Amino acid sequence: MNTASLGPFAPLPDVTTSTRAVVGGTLDGVGMSGLALPVTLAESARGHVAVQATASLYVNLCDPLAKGIHMSRLYLLLEAFAEREALRPAILCQFLQQALQSHRDISDTASLSLSFQYLSRRPALSSNYRGWKAYPVVLSARRAQGHTSIELGVSVPYSSTCPCSASLSRQLIADAFRDEFSTRSNPPIDAVAAWLQEEGGSWATPHSQRSYADVRVRLAESGTFPIEKLIGTLEEALQTPVQTAVKREDEQAFARLNGQNLMFCEDAARRLKAALNATPWLEDFQIRVEHQESLHAHNAVAMVAKGLPGGYTADAPGLWR
Repeated sequence: MNTASLGPFAPLPDVTTSTRAVVGGTLDGVGMSGLALPVTLAESARGHVAVQATASLYVNLCDPLAKGIHMSRLYLLLEAFAEREALRPAILCQFLQQALQSHRDISDTASLSLSFQYLSRRPALSSNYRGWKAYPVVLSARRAQGHTSIELGVSVPYSSTCPCSASLSRQLIADAFRDEFSTRSNPPIDAVAAWLQEEGGSWATPHSQRSYADVRVRLAESGTFPIEKLIGTLEEALQTPVQTAVKREDEQAFARLNGQNLMFCEDAARRLKAALNATPWLEDFQIRVEHQESLHAHNAVAMVAKGLPGGYTADAPGLWR
């Protein structure tokens, strides 16, 4: 069809602004989730780091009669924002201000979250090898009443060996030792060492499991995102993070660390709480640890927050799993 013969086109209808809501009411959040977004992070230790993120973006609807928001405005703002420069807390604040400006007559609160796999190259425990490890990360920002809060969430996998299981295993090894050497009052050290290495040392072994520390922190004023620093703080507190490149000497060092850091989920949560309480560059934190049991069919979980008045609570939503 020759559209030129139809004459000038009429303006496209905009139901969002021309129609009022049939059933009125305010809404806490309206927007989009699952948006694919390549971004560059300004990371404190590594400089600019490119990641493939999934974004969620919302504004509230404080006009009870407004039909809806302009999602295309938010989408185009987000695309331009991601392409402009490296992401840092100040840029997040600017973006949320622009998002609210684009809906200034109907919205006064805006929020954005970016989730992605953060790759960090971690050294082996004993050898000179290194390997990449992926950490799930969520960056969140919310602007309300003229104030923007910035949050950083990360999940750190680690190994946890059960103290109770270790104690019971030691008892079994001790009993087996008595049975083996009961006829000798002073068994030679070499004979005992050989028995431990060849048979007795594996008479019983404690159970351990892959575990996860999911941590969310509210950042103080910062020019960049301290992702590496937060991961390092959490792994240093736990002592048994899962490894990447592993030679035999690294595996042996890992076994030693597990044996010297027996942990219930309560122990892990307290270690992390003490470490984060001593960290000056964050304002608040929320911790959830989960030991994915090898003994039980269920998991063991411990939760704790910093405990600030009006701050995070241990069971508040926001942490995954």
